Amino acid sequence: MTAVSPGPADAVPSKGISYASAGVDIDAGERAVTLIRAAVDKTRRPEVVGGLGGFAGLFELDLTRYRRPVLASSTDGVGTKLAIAQAMDRHDTIGIDLVAMVVDDLVVCGAEPLFVSDYIACGQVVPERIADIVAGIAAGCLQSGAALVGGETAEHADLMRPDDYDVAATAVGIVEADTLLGPERVRLDDVVLAMGSTGLHSNGYVLARRVLLQHAGLQLADPLPDADRGAPALGELLLTPTRIYALDCLALTSTTDVHAFAHITGGGLAGNLGRVIPATLQAVLDRRTWELPELVSTIGRLGQIALPELERTFNCGVGMVAIVPEGSVAGALAVLTDRGVPAWVAGRITERPGAAAGSAARLTGDYADFPKRAPIG
Repeated sequence: MTAVSPGPADAVPSKGISYASAGVDIDAGERAVTLIRAAVDKTRRPEVVGGLGGFAGLFELDLTRYRRPVLASSTDGVGTKLAIAQAMDRHDTIGIDLVAMVVDDLVVCGAEPLFVSDYIACGQVVPERIADIVAGIAAGCLQSGAALVGGETAEHADLMRPDDYDVAATAVGIVEADTLLGPERVRLDDVVLAMGSTGLHSNGYVLARRVLLQHAGLQLADPLPDADRGAPALGELLLTPTRIYALDCLALTSTTDVHAFAHITGGGLAGNLGRVIPATLQAVLDRRTWELPELVSTIGRLGQIALPELERTFNCGVGMVAIVPEGSVAGALAVLTDRGVPAWVAGRITERPGAAAGSAARLTGDYADFPKRAPIG
């Protein structure tokens, strides 16, 4: 992570305009780097060359370990979940969401995450806030096995309000060419395994905020309507970090036969699962195999949102999907259970009606807890 570098050390009159008075505090950026150093060092892998503060992050790749290596990369952000973090003035978990968005896209093709580089743009560098954000990024890197090799903090005083910030990251991974996962491996009668999410993860927050905070008038300190006594506040639910599946998926590929993964983000379960289904096949999932999370159900009822719209906006309780042959089901479920990941058989791969026509993925049945619950209000 590198702070904004100063320009030439030209002399400035004592009463003249400085970079700091114009809105960019180089000293604050340097303090932020000092505060994040320990968190970044915890993510270090043996392949990392050099330390914090260089112009580029260096990673020495030992090609003797691979027969035909393919590099994979992914770039993403967190989106408007940041509005919740900023409203609550809590910034130590948003970095976990950021890492999840990039490393779990890498692992879909079977790639091991190697390193992450981040970018933080803000209206004003508050070193402690930057340190919290990077602490979350480092925590996400530790959860995924990736090194945090560098990044940039940019202070955009003329473009952003002082407390505003946005984050993005790029992750790079590696996979053997002959073990790449994807639609080419998926076969008729394969089984679809669902892995439980921890919440909304990092998608659908525009709709969630519109319904919960604007339409329904809830406060972030409020529990959900009809929630049990002692239930967490809405803000805590919305800020729950994204589950990172990278190491769990790699554990599956190293112990059992996996044909494909699908990371369930924007576009929902059917939309993302359809990206790894061959043109002649279809994934059919049974909603009766799991419950719609209370947060999603509440958003649907408060906003009178049709189920198809909910399902293409939110992950609806499933954050990652694995497609495996029948013979691998028991072993895969055992691995995920041992690793503390909720997982279950959610459906199968069937022939697609009309060959290449029709949807690549569809959901059938009803969630046990959705149609039976009365509208709120």
